[in-house]
Amino acid sequence: MKSMSNVDIYTISDELNNLLSGARVDKSFQPTSDIVVMRFHVPGTGRIDLVMQCGSRIHTSQYPLENPTTPPSFPMLLRKRIKGAHVESIKQHNFDRVIEIKVKKDKYYTIIVELFDKGNIILLDDENNIIQPLKRKQLSARDISSKKEYKFPEERGMNPITVTEEELKELFENTESDVVRTLAMNGLGSLYAEEIIQRANNIIDIDKNTPTSQLSDTQVKEIHRSLKELFDNLKNGLIKPQIVKKDSKEDVVPLNLVKYADFEKTSYNTFNEACDEFYSKKVNSSIKNVKEAAWNKKVRKFEKRLNLQQETLDNFTKTIEESQHKGEVIYSNYSTIENIINVVNTAWSNNYSFKEIGKTLKKAKKDGMAEAQIYESIDKMGVLILNIADTTLNINPKLTIPENAEIYYEKAKKAKRKTKGALIAIENTKKQLEDIKSKKDIAMERVAVPKKRVKKNLKWYEKLRWFISSDNILVIGGRDANSNEMVVKKYLEPNDIYLHADIHGASSTAIKLNGNELNENTIKESGEFAASFSSAWSMGFTTQDVYWVHPDQVTKTPEAGEFLPKGSFVIRGHRNYIRGARVKLAIGIVDYEGKRIMAGPVESLEAHCDNYVVLKPGFTKKEAIAKKILNKINEDDLLTLDDIIRVLPSGKCDIDEEYHLRKKYEKN
Repeated sequence: MKSMSNVDIYTISDELNNLLSGARVDKSFQPTSDIVVMRFHVPGTGRIDLVMQCGSRIHTSQYPLENPTTPPSFPMLLRKRIKGAHVESIKQHNFDRVIEIKVKKDKYYTIIVELFDKGNIILLDDENNIIQPLKRKQLSARDISSKKEYKFPEERGMNPITVTEEELKELFENTESDVVRTLAMNGLGSLYAEEIIQRANNIIDIDKNTPTSQLSDTQVKEIHRSLKELFDNLKNGLIKPQIVKKDSKEDVVPLNLVKYADFEKTSYNTFNEACDEFYSKKVNSSIKNVKEAAWNKKVRKFEKRLNLQQETLDNFTKTIEESQHKGEVIYSNYSTIENIINVVNTAWSNNYSFKEIGKTLKKAKKDGMAEAQIYESIDKMGVLILNIADTTLNINPKLTIPENAEIYYEKAKKAKRKTKGALIAIENTKKQLEDIKSKKDIAMERVAVPKKRVKKNLKWYEKLRWFISSDNILVIGGRDANSNEMVVKKYLEPNDIYLHADIHGASSTAIKLNGNELNENTIKESGEFAASFSSAWSMGFTTQDVYWVHPDQVTKTPEAGEFLPKGSFVIRGHRNYIRGARVKLAIGIVDYEGKRIMAGPVESLEAHCDNYVVLKPGFTKKEAIAKKILNKINEDDLLTLDDIIRVLPSGKCDIDEEYHLRKKYEKN
């Protein structure tokens, strides 16, 4: 996969600076060992994901990558240090393949993205010291380690945006290489080096292999003119982002290039969009290969185990057959074996050593003695090795013939007993192998070409917390301090009802009656909604008191000498309490002005959809629980993981398995 050139990085950094200046830093992720994704919130635009891949690329992306359930240490550090910070600037360092992202929180921080060689991503403090790099490196001139001062790579090459004709001429005079290599090695890369020479050739002939020392003043002048013609467009923002393709050759460039004149071109509004389309699918393909290799390793582990177990079973079967056969051979040659045993025992009783006995038997065999023809050898313990009808037997002269035969029969029985265990083990391994192959297939389907994240046109209430009660009444709630203000100031009408959990840190909730009568059912469900979207959830409470009042009791005017923070209100007069409102939610897809995801009290989901998931405060992180929910309710492929995460309460969750088991039992 091609790495971004200095020209690409110049264009990208300029676009990113215009897009993200003033943006708020949100969470960071690390989908793979060399890719970090930083999420930003841009006022008026919303979420923007910035993908940074060491030594390769940096651009915004609408193709979300699958993130690990447990984030690695580097993105966790970014979350801790710079989440909530605001972007000050994004710029390229000295027309090099290095980008500086400067943000401000309690102090200034800088994220360095190195896109040369194998690359790196490094977090610096306000004194330019390294807080932590993604990859620790110790080079002769640079030590990329925590608490070390960060040093930029040695400056080399030229800046084609600002280079003068005199500077270009001086560069050529001090170089011994040919013209195309000189331009390529001084910041332009081979593509733009050849492009400049090709453009210059429209005016004057220049062989790209001409040594720079042999260039005429006219040729140098024309090379500089071509260079300025090309890069003045870049300097003035007159870019033409495009993906070019011809046969197997494909590239992404920010400018119209003569070199790609006969290529098929696909244009984009921004270079970030072009890079996203060019890189994202290729990267996902490489991620798929890595994950497939990891799954194949697991599959091979079970296949290897199965082969070993099958081999062991075959050995047991062979042992049974051979041992039974040997026992039968012993009995069918009873007298012959008994004769040679008697010879050995007689000689041994007359103080002959087993070595001497062996020599005697060997000589007898050589001399043609019939009884000695089955003899092969005898060991130092006196055990005879006989060969009868091409069957090798170990015979202990100290034992009787039946006892020797029984040794082989017992060996066959033992192997037979072990065969049962081997068969059970093989069946278990086969099941495990089928299971791991099934998991692999499911995992590989999920890693298929990523779906482009399309910004949805949300209804006004979807920008808030909301649900439709079982009596078809809309209930809304704030997501944060700003939306709490909106609920009261913009959406709370005189005939509505205002609710709030009786705990610090809760959503301002409004029942939009729209002329309907208020009933106990709607009050109960709205109370559970307000309780669940409060700090009671993150604290692990199962119930929480909630109060409700009329809109004219809600005011932003504090008592004299007091101050109300944003999103807070003063309640005057009598409060009506809902004691012990249940802290529990259900999530499903409902048909309300079109199909959309809804999180609300269990009864409201029971009334409006068949397929839903009930949640309770628990211990599972949002991303992990969201994946489970997505698998259960996303039947028509309407939702993304982000849609699920957006409607979850603040804090960890678990699926209420007891509820679902009870429902399953009731259906049966």
